[in-house]
Amino acid sequence: MGSEEWELYPSSYIGSQVIEYRPVSEDSDDDQNGDVAVSLDAVLPDDLLEKVLSFLPVASIIRSGSVCKRWHEIVHAQRHAWSKMVPQKPWYFMFTCSEDAVSGFAYDPSLRKWYGFDFPCIEKSNWSTSSSAGLVCLMDSENRRRILVCNPITKDWKRLIDAPGGKTADYSALAFSVDRSSHHYTVAVARSNQVPSEYYQWEFTIHLYESASGSWVTPFTGVLLGWRGGDECVICDGILYYLVYSTGVLVNNNEHRHCLVMYDLTARPNHTSLMSMAIPVPCALTCGRLMNLSEKLVLVGGIGKQDRPGIIKGIGIWELHNKEWREVARMPHKYFQGFGEFDDVFASCGADDLIYIQSYGSPALLTFEINHKSWKWSVKSPVSKRFPLQLFTGFSFEPRLDIAL
Repeated sequence: MGSEEWELYPSSYIGSQVIEYRPVSEDSDDDQNGDVAVSLDAVLPDDLLEKVLSFLPVASIIRSGSVCKRWHEIVHAQRHAWSKMVPQKPWYFMFTCSEDAVSGFAYDPSLRKWYGFDFPCIEKSNWSTSSSAGLVCLMDSENRRRILVCNPITKDWKRLIDAPGGKTADYSALAFSVDRSSHHYTVAVARSNQVPSEYYQWEFTIHLYESASGSWVTPFTGVLLGWRGGDECVICDGILYYLVYSTGVLVNNNEHRHCLVMYDLTARPNHTSLMSMAIPVPCALTCGRLMNLSEKLVLVGGIGKQDRPGIIKGIGIWELHNKEWREVARMPHKYFQGFGEFDDVFASCGADDLIYIQSYGSPALLTFEINHKSWKWSVKSPVSKRFPLQLFTGFSFEPRLDIAL
């Protein structure tokens, strides 16, 4: 199935409905009355027209902006009405890895359609991304002080003032959270650098940006012993969760290679032992991914074989309850096989109650609805694999018209 350029629909795609009625007048005879054509949208005031449009999927609202000048102004005015839209499921932006450009397609799970999508401001496929409530935050992989925030639907974007911590941190992770009522947002950058000449010691620093103040602060700096940071963190219910990795030699397969550390962004303690409160991951994992699903922390990861932890035998989903992991689901074998050649590296992300899983070596996309515990393949992606070593990646975001920068 092909894709659609949803932002380029001609004005003739959707026509105004015309109704005919016969006016009633006591002063005129029936044979003098003529038919009068009235445009429905001319009858409706702006607030009612906005209300009608707010029940449509986002893609349909954007298309309706091509009907006429008035509709275009209503759709793109970022009015308060869009905050009361029917809830939209998160979309998935899939693109191929290329040094030259980033081009891809967005998948709408509600309409089960792919759209040709020009994502604003992203320049490289290996940039770090994090999304929340309609906005996407991006961090340059080469200059990790360079951070941008955008609304993919309205195409608005801005570059933040440079983040602290230098350009060459050994590991940097990005997390992003938007307050749905005020639309203020928080950006967290967690950096990990090896202490010179100390293999088992890694400096760990948290930098925070608040849109309300427009400035960066560094509330925490510490040293991890025997553990290092990575590139995976998420903000959930005011807590920054961060995956750390063991730097020691594991004696047996029962030892944990990964742990989850937590930092309270509200209290912001200056001196605390993160590892004293660390939570081991539920099993030997590869490619662990953290995500915020309706303020619930969810972990998706490849389940390693007992004798060869680096080889995936399946994919599991867990939810954190009172510092304990509860298994939500495991990918059925038929779906696991459906990815074809599946190595130990894959992408997963999600929002609301929807999780996306994609192999880097294939454009196949699988969805999991956590509330219904249902697995479903997306409609076949228009992205095609043109050579054996071609890689694909992607991330999810909520389509919103009401969030402005």
